[in-house]
Amino acid sequence: VQLQASGGGLVQAGGSLRLSCAASGRTFLIYAMGWFRQAPGKERKFVAAIRRSSGNTFYADSVKDRFTISRDNAKSTVSLQMNSLKPEDTAVYFCAVDRARMGPAMNDYWGQGTQVTVSS
Repeated sequence: VQLQASGGGLVQAGGSLRLSCAASGRTFLIYAMGWFRQAPGKERKFVAAIRRSSGNTFYADSVKDRFTISRDNAKSTVSLQMNSLKPEDTAVYFCAVDRARMGPAMNDYWGQGTQVTVSS
């Protein structure tokens, strides 16, 4: 499975951004799709995930009620709508898919990362 992320950029605090990630290849293997982020000097952390079949979602507490994850199974895409952005949301965001897991343990396939910078 190959993942291609898009979106991201620079936004002021309180603003919004939308990330998208398109999967290709053996997409029938995908059980869940999600997003992680890595701030400078810090480890990669889970942000949100969505189960491909049911649409069930799971969020990190730090983004709950501000971020919304969605998927389009026909296009094999996953999106992350980020609202009320804070400077601490600044990070490189990675999309990920997994064949069996949903949540922080997702680890099968990764996209290339896209930078999100939130200015104060």
